[in-house]
Amino acid sequence: TILISRTLRATGEVVRSKFSLVDLAGSERAKKTGAEGQRFKESVTINQGLLALGNVIAALDGASSHVPYRESKLTRLLQDSLGGNSHTLMLACVSPADSNLDETVNTLRYANR
Repeated sequence: TILISRTLRATGEVVRSKFSLVDLAGSERAKKTGAEGQRFKESVTINQGLLALGNVIAALDGASSHVPYRESKLTRLLQDSLGGNSHTLMLACVSPADSNLDETVNTLRYANR
């Protein structure tokens, strides 16, 4: 997380910005990667975080009365960066390889939410 504060000369107003860079690598299907043991547990946790993040985004987009920030560590960490007057950008890294077509399509669908 990068925090930046700036005082505007004209008004003296303090503007604060926060940049959170989160790498969600490892969200691939466990069957395809052959992950076992600790790596498998990590991928399950990442996928649960992605699901929770998707639920939060859907709740914010639908103006739901309840936004489920507490569903994962990821959404709790990003809570102040997702709602209110914040701007959120998601970068999706995809592969042009035919063998990764399913995951590429799923990644693009997720990022399009």
